[in-house]
Amino acid sequence: MQQGEHITRRELLGWIGKTAGAAAMYRAMTSLSLAAESTFDASYQLSQAPKGSSILILGAGVAGMTAAYELRKAGYKVRILEYNNRAGGRCWTIRGGDTFTELGGATQHCQFEDGGYLNPGPWRIPYHHRAILHYCHKFGVKLEGFVQVNYNAYVHSTQAFGGKPQRYRAIQSDYQGHVGELLSKCIQQGALDQELTSEDAQRLLESLRDWGALDKNQQYKRSLESSLRRGFAVHPGGGLMPEREPSEPLDFSALLESQLWRSIAQGQMDDHQTQIFQPVGGMDGVAKGFERQVKDLITYQAKVTRIQQSDQGVTVTYDDLSSGQSQTAQADYCICTLPLSILSQIPLDAGGPMQAAIRAVPSNAAVKFGLQFKRRFWEQDEAIYGGISYTDLPIRNIAYPNYDFGSSGKGVLLGGYIWGAPNGFEFTSMTPAQRVAKAVEMGAKIHPQYLQEFDNGIAVGWHRVPWSHGCCGVWTQESRAAHYNNLCQIDGRIVLAGEHASYLNAWQEGAILSALDASKRLHQHILASKEAA
Repeated sequence: MQQGEHITRRELLGWIGKTAGAAAMYRAMTSLSLAAESTFDASYQLSQAPKGSSILILGAGVAGMTAAYELRKAGYKVRILEYNNRAGGRCWTIRGGDTFTELGGATQHCQFEDGGYLNPGPWRIPYHHRAILHYCHKFGVKLEGFVQVNYNAYVHSTQAFGGKPQRYRAIQSDYQGHVGELLSKCIQQGALDQELTSEDAQRLLESLRDWGALDKNQQYKRSLESSLRRGFAVHPGGGLMPEREPSEPLDFSALLESQLWRSIAQGQMDDHQTQIFQPVGGMDGVAKGFERQVKDLITYQAKVTRIQQSDQGVTVTYDDLSSGQSQTAQADYCICTLPLSILSQIPLDAGGPMQAAIRAVPSNAAVKFGLQFKRRFWEQDEAIYGGISYTDLPIRNIAYPNYDFGSSGKGVLLGGYIWGAPNGFEFTSMTPAQRVAKAVEMGAKIHPQYLQEFDNGIAVGWHRVPWSHGCCGVWTQESRAAHYNNLCQIDGRIVLAGEHASYLNAWQEGAILSALDASKRLHQHILASKEAA
């Protein structure tokens, strides 16, 4: 909209209607099984396994280790084959001194100091993900708060307000204030008389005055009330310091046109609402908690190359990466938790429905950046302690560390989290150094200090991660309807598990719930087979 043009009521209400976008998106995510609350049952326990029964598990991520833990408790002989020399899979943390070589041969040497780290995969645990929290408590994984919403962080658009980032609190306050004033006018003009009694209308006016920080005339404008929400132009001081000065709200039309209001609903989404947690010291604390329980069951550096089954059992061929020798492992049954992007490349004895399902689920592209700076300028200069800033630039967001607040040393930011096409593929195709340079260039649009304070960085493009070839499984409504049940069914002596075999894709909770369900169904299948024999 050009300056001087007017917006009609229909157009204005259309703009307001677009604020349902975040809620609608969440509903769509839920219908596609990208976001949902956990259905974990804390009383989960398998009955006694048939004597001598064995199960081979492929992959020592959280799904594989969950299955191993519960199945061994039931009395099964369990073994896990794991590609890496560590457990956890995508539950992974990179720290100073770590080295990572991606597909194509590019090697990154992490130079982070002062305890800084990057979680390339999962980085937060919602309060209602009950399964992972259950195991964290059970295995002694210490947790701390994850700041999802910081009202003093930024929302940014290259196309709005001259490209100048705006404080989250100012956008939220101004949006609520202007909408509150507009609705108040509708009520006062009788536009809602058919919907409201006079008593309800007065109650609604009162609530809008409080919600929108309106004055006694139901107006949102430069005032003490609005500034207590959006912040002051001159903040209150002491002694003979200047008196506080209210700030000027943003123009409503400019605010609507900016679309920055889209970002303020992030913290209202079910899986982003407080309380959110993170393991102290890095997300791999979860992996290490599980690993302490099942480490003796894991064969590390085992690259699976073939999966065969017969009426007698399962045989898995794998390369021992430490010796270069080909080996085999056998068991009565198998739980495979390998990412579908990997499993689809391995010869597998399975029926057509499962094979089709494996190939029907692509893996999402994602890139994360860990950027170390010479000082924590976001705290020292801008009073941003934890939380996330949002931008329309390809990096999408900047997340601030939720630990060591106020420390004087260097600090590490999540310098961007690119998700999906086209930017995920674009950045994955770059060299690591190019990715980092782009993240610094773009981040400087929000924090100019980047250019002077940047120290070093790393960037993980998930399609170049050797043991994953992508971030997570991507379902559509159509593919889930056609293939999901076939993916999860027991095929002979093999069953699949992992976040891709769940209704919480990309979450560790989904991986754990899938493993619990697969273990329970396989256990029941084994018991039934023994009885039938």
